[in-house]
Amino acid sequence: MPINSASCNFDWKPDNFELYDVNNQKTSFYDSFGLKGILIVFICNHCPYVNAIEKKIKYETDMLKNIGVNSLAIMSNDQESYSDDTNENLKAQINRNNFTFPYLVDKNQSVARSFNAICTPDFFGFNSEGRLQYRGRLDSLGKNPDLGKRELYEAMQEIIKNKYTTKELFPSIGCSIKWKL
Repeated sequence: MPINSASCNFDWKPDNFELYDVNNQKTSFYDSFGLKGILIVFICNHCPYVNAIEKKIKYETDMLKNIGVNSLAIMSNDQESYSDDTNENLKAQINRNNFTFPYLVDKNQSVARSFNAICTPDFFGFNSEGRLQYRGRLDSLGKNPDLGKRELYEAMQEIIKNKYTTKELFPSIGCSIKWKL
């Protein structure tokens, strides 16, 4: 059963965190910023909502990089209970989509909890000061693989210019994060 992401906690500034990617390389939040901001997206390999929009995620993260916004993907599901989300399967997802952003694994789920991440996909856009200014869906078509109105991208353009957005934010819809028991 699909669930919606929570509302945006505007101006929230997370503590720095360090996670390892699927190749065991350590990456930190604040060291990953682009000149104009960062997008954090909680995704996984097994979620049909993520699978349906992988190509859109690739396209939009590439376009964001072109305007100075880096991206980090975080997988926070319980890998022991969900074998489709093991590092090897995440590597296959990266290769199948030619993802160029770091794909981090939140093994103890502490980052997902600090972000109040609820579902996959769940998108968080931060301005250049590290303050949250966007939480919502990627585009107006949701799970449809076609690109709709580019809500995230347009909001990030405004965030670059003003440090905030006036755009209406719509929740992301997806599968719940699979929490450890």
